Formats: sequence, structure tokens, C-alpha cells
Amino acid sequence: MENSLLVNDMLPRALILHAYGSNRDLDAAQAFELAGAQSDVVALTELRARALRWADYQLLCLPGGFAHADALGAGKLFALDLTTYFADEVTAFVDAGKPVIGMCNGFQALVKSGILPDGRDEFGSAAPTTTLTFNAAGHFECRWITLRPQSETCVWTRGLSEPIYCPVAHGEGNYTVIDESLISDLSSQDQIALVYANADGSPANGEYPHNPNGSIADIAGVCNPAGNVLGLMPHPENHILPHQHPRWTRGEGGQLGLTLFENGVKYASEHA
Repeated sequence: MENSLLVNDMLPRALILHAYGSNRDLDAAQAFELAGAQSDVVALTELRARALRWADYQLLCLPGGFAHADALGAGKLFALDLTTYFADEVTAFVDAGKPVIGMCNGFQALVKSGILPDGRDEFGSAAPTTTLTFNAAGHFECRWITLRPQSETCVWTRGLSEPIYCPVAHGEGNYTVIDESLISDLSSQDQIALVYANADGSPANGEYPHNPNGSIADIAGVCNPAGNVLGLMPHPENHILPHQHPRWTRGEGGQLGLTLFENGVKYASEHA
């Protein structure tokens, strides 16, 4: 895990960024390690102070939580960290085609930095075309939901057919676009990686609580056009072991979020 002295050169390495307020970083580390990678959780303040080679890592993760207490808006200051101090490193990572994932607050940071959905905002230098705003219900949502993977372009969801059951925990997860025609663009480019669904995997059709935040087109996660960067609001890292299922003691299970991490680690291993 963090700053491990034992490095196995045969395993891909995941860099997990920790900002003040991040609280799912160790969960993400466990998910990557179960999927077959090594993980280092590194605080952004520490990352600025020492010469850590980003090129030594094959995966990058922006975990969930409340980075900087969501001051100025959810993920906004996390995004400013990326664009102010680490723009060159993040750009090189993305352009190299290495897998990047941002969950919940990490997704918000990827969107508000301009990395998602298409990177053309160049880290916020142009007006954003999408954002994540307040839940339609007007309150924080903490519940388990079903996700349906649907992108073959996205390296994290490619080949996945089984729904994923995992929790959400956010107040600003409503994926919104400046122009609804952008949804057609995202769909035609296979960038809608994950959608909220009913328990049987059928479309949620915007119905609450299956779509917990009112996101347009039931969008739960999007990828960049190249498919190596995925952002999603739910927390697949919190359902990586069978006993984490909320009704495990009643004999229910399956639909683990671990499959996403296994896909990302496998891709990183094959393209290192």
C-alpha cells in the first residue's frame, strides 16, 4: 500500500492521489491490489514536495471523498490542484494512454478540470460543456444502486456484461450538459461508459431512486474519446468483496465492482 518498500516490477503500479478530505483512497488501494496491482497513496502536498516520477506508474486514481471540504463547489479545488501544480504530469499520463479513473469527488475533479469528457477544455481554459451539479432531489444521496456497463471504447468497462451493484454517496452527482445535443455526441463516440439501471439491469429511465441524482440519460460515468480515462459518481471500490454486499447475510451477492479494476489493471499490464 502507501509508500511500500517492496516493489514488484512484474505488477503495474497505481498512483492514488490524496487531497485533504479524501476518504476513499485506502478503499481504492485495496481494490487495485485485489485486482493485481501495487498501489501508492500519496498526498498532493507530499507530491508537490518530493521528486516522484509519475512515469513510474501505469495507473492513476482520483478517489472519492470531500477534497478540500468541497469549497467553491464539489471537486473544484481538487481540479485546481491538477491544473495548477500537475498539469504537465496529468497531460502526459492521459496522452500516453494509461488508465485513469476518478470516482465521485474524483469524477467531479476530472470534469471540472476539463479532462472529461473530451479534454478540449485544456484544464478549464474554455467554458465547460458538462458539469456535475446538485442532486435533483435536493439532498445528499447515500444508497446502493445498480450500474450497467455499456462502453466498449472504455478500457475499464470493455467486455463487461453483468451489472455492477455498489453504493453512491454524494450531494452533487447530477450530470448535466450545456446542450442536450452533446448527449448524442457522447453516445455516438461510445463515451457513456456506465448508466444507472433497475435491479435487473434494465434502463432506469430517469426514475428515482434507481437514478439517484437526476443525471441526464441516466449517465453514471463517462470516458474520454480514447477510452483510457473513466469518471463515475458511484463507488465500485466499496463492493469488491462478497461480504460487502448489504444483504450478504441473507444469501445475496454478486455484481462486484472489482471487475472495473481488474479491467483497468489488465489493460495497464498489457500496455506497459
